[in-house]
Amino acid sequence: MGQLLGKSVYLTGGATGIGRAVADAFVAEGARLTVLDRSVEQLRELADRYGDSVQCIEGDVTWYENHVRAVRTAVDAYGKLDVLVANAGVFDGFAKFADVTPEALTDAFDILMNVNVKGYFYAAKASVEELRKTGGNMIFTVSGAGFYPDGGGVWYTASKHAQIGLLRQLAFELAPDVRVNAVSPGGTLTALKVIPPLQPFVKTVDNETKAQNVKRRNPMRMVMEPEDHVAAYVLLASDKSKAITGEVISSDGGLSVRGLG
Repeated sequence: MGQLLGKSVYLTGGATGIGRAVADAFVAEGARLTVLDRSVEQLRELADRYGDSVQCIEGDVTWYENHVRAVRTAVDAYGKLDVLVANAGVFDGFAKFADVTPEALTDAFDILMNVNVKGYFYAAKASVEELRKTGGNMIFTVSGAGFYPDGGGVWYTASKHAQIGLLRQLAFELAPDVRVNAVSPGGTLTALKVIPPLQPFVKTVDNETKAQNVKRRNPMRMVMEPEDHVAAYVLLASDKSKAITGEVISSDGGLSVRGLG
């Protein structure tokens, strides 16, 4: 308890899924949060639960002004910014490149890259000067799809590779003032939906089938829940990780050692 006591954290996509689990864990560790998300009802529930410990902002991560507003809110409410967690993301549902029409391909590219990549660029840019003041750090939610094929379709995989490139270059440029790291969750049961342009090209899978697929893909044979990943975020946000930058903590059931089986 208290590993993040007094820290001010800006979290994107913190109202649902992994982001919500991170929010719960951070508040439990003593952090104060500013959350940007599009899910109005979930933001309201978050505010009702945590009161003054959380500032909730409805907004789209693809608009730079929303990030500026969130950072300003964090500083006004808590006096500083210590940590950015860029987490908001969308998924392509493993849509197959050859099956998708050129029109849908283009629309899907714009949505995936705008949310998963530009949203991270904007969050980092809006936060960097305040993080320099506190010697703070950035944490990205990335994916095994940023390292291996078949973690999604080509749109998601390309966007996650781009996140890794952004992470590494920022860690290089911002040292020694700001650390930049990431957590790479494996297949996790969340409410993440396939973006509309690709829905006609994706087969709907129920949660039980999805769980079985996830089990088969990782050596630990486990179905991950959002809460299974939060310890990595807490570590990277804490002062215990001051020597770590440019790194990715994989929380994926051991995908990197699965071999050819």
